[in-house]
Amino acid sequence: MGRRPDGYHEIDTVLQTISLRDTIQLMATETPEIRLSCDDRTLRVDARNLVYRAAVALQGPHAPGKGARIRLAKRIPSQAGLGGGSSDAAATLIGLSHIWNIEASFAILNEIAANLGADVPFFLQGGTGRGTGIGTRVTPLADTDRKFLLIIKPNASASTAQAYQTLNAPSLTTLSGDTILSSSPSLESFDSDLVNDFEGSVLKREPEIDRAKAALKKAGAQDAMLAGSGSAVFGIFDKREAQERAIQAIKLEPGWRVFPCTTVGRDQYRRAMGPCSTTLARLSEGMNAGA
Repeated sequence: MGRRPDGYHEIDTVLQTISLRDTIQLMATETPEIRLSCDDRTLRVDARNLVYRAAVALQGPHAPGKGARIRLAKRIPSQAGLGGGSSDAAATLIGLSHIWNIEASFAILNEIAANLGADVPFFLQGGTGRGTGIGTRVTPLADTDRKFLLIIKPNASASTAQAYQTLNAPSLTTLSGDTILSSSPSLESFDSDLVNDFEGSVLKREPEIDRAKAALKKAGAQDAMLAGSGSAVFGIFDKREAQERAIQAIKLEPGWRVFPCTTVGRDQYRRAMGPCSTTLARLSEGMNAGA
């Protein structure tokens, strides 16, 4: 929607939780050390990792003297526009609040989440949500009917910073410097009027991503779109049978990864938290009460 005076970008977006997920195991320790391990050796396990930063941000003001061992098993591809790191950070805040017995309000956790990343607050809620401002103001939307998805992660990479820089190019601004990008005609659900303003620049710069999107449409997807600023693309199918037929029909290029999954509503998202579901339920009540 345009660049703000503080350098951040104003956005208007719909976010949706899906069944593709990482796994986080948390164990409280008697010493205040935070130890993170990960099965993906390409990821840092120090202060450059959002999970580690989430733990430290919660520990400092709310659980001094408490520590944790955190094991992260990755399945969501990194740098794909799928919110993997952000969802892991939010789950860590919820999980540690549970095992450390912290009665932090939704407002407090939401503030910590917003400081970690623009889409982290959404994952304190799950389901379908509308993100405005820089993405941290999340309004719950009615959950969509269950949709079956195929996600393709091609070999190409897409830089979020570069994607925003392209949107700031002179051809996309008025003489006064105001952006002239049109907003989506409807942002009331996950699967209506799919529009992603990043697509024009990202698909032109990375033709492989464009080919992945075309492959989904050719395989029968009702619609397909770039996920966030990329590099993953997703296709939507109404029925599992259509999704399964597409898996068989789709022509993949070497190195492409395909992830079949479904949309996940707020209640299902809460149940997926297991023992931490009670903490998430309390946070949801606090959110509704404005606490």
